[in-house]
Amino acid sequence: MSAHSSRFPWNHLIGFVLSIALTLAAVFLSLYTDFSYGVKLWSIAIMALFQMIVQLFMFMHITEGKEGPINVFNIINSIILALIIVFGSIWVLTSGHASHMH
Repeated sequence: MSAHSSRFPWNHLIGFVLSIALTLAAVFLSLYTDFSYGVKLWSIAIMALFQMIVQLFMFMHITEGKEGPINVFNIINSIILALIIVFGSIWVLTSGHASHMH
């Protein structure tokens, strides 16, 4: 067993705590404040972006990659897939398809 594998995973703990804190902040903001709908939506989106960055650096070890262009390609594909899922979900949920069921 090497010395590197026996170290406590501080990055994972810090990333986990930050992710939970950002999630709880979003819940608090949406349920317990009197901000307008737009302010809440943009604030939650910004916290989601920060959480994505935390997870990329703390859990996915984006800075430790030695693959070079393959790592960049995977990140770009992941971003495109996330955007398709998010905006596709918003489109489906807001376009009223469910109200046209027979």
